[in-house]
Amino acid sequence: MKIRRLIISILLISSLLFIFTNMKNATPPNTMKNIYTITINSLTGEPIDLNKFKGKKLLIVNTASKCGFTGQYEGLQELHKAYGDKLVVIGVPCNQFGSQEPGTANDIESFCELNFGVTFLMTEKVEVKGDQKHPLYDWLTDKELNGVKNTSVKWNFQKYLIDEKGKYIDVFYSLTKPMSSKITKHLK
Repeated sequence: MKIRRLIISILLISSLLFIFTNMKNATPPNTMKNIYTITINSLTGEPIDLNKFKGKKLLIVNTASKCGFTGQYEGLQELHKAYGDKLVVIGVPCNQFGSQEPGTANDIESFCELNFGVTFLMTEKVEVKGDQKHPLYDWLTDKELNGVKNTSVKWNFQKYLIDEKGKYIDVFYSLTKPMSSKITKHLK
């Protein structure tokens, strides 16, 4: 009997040690990350602290200056003016779709200001798909990170709406205009 108890005790202790050792090395099942921890630079190169936008919704849009949807800059600016107390519009230049954003940061800034009077936040030019995808777009397109939905960026001026607490609301494709009720219904 004593040997049997000893063997059972040894097996139990071994099992517990195995479980505890592997638990600290295991990846947690929920790998969802917080959007506010992501780092991206502004068009002028300064780091943007997304954390300072807690309490406001975010509309993140990949932009391009030579696209059929480029006129949406006007709607984005209108949205920024109309809902600036509740919403932060963030334009993210990208040259991955038809090479429609070939310019430098200075070119992009000048184009946006001169043609559309853009005053909303613009980031550095990044990739929104593929192996070099920026971490912001990893979060926006991966359900394991955003906790809601897997998506892929289909074209320029695809819009992602995030709530005041950093939770993913929805994605709107290029055809959805910035002032569409599909978007503004979330801002009331």
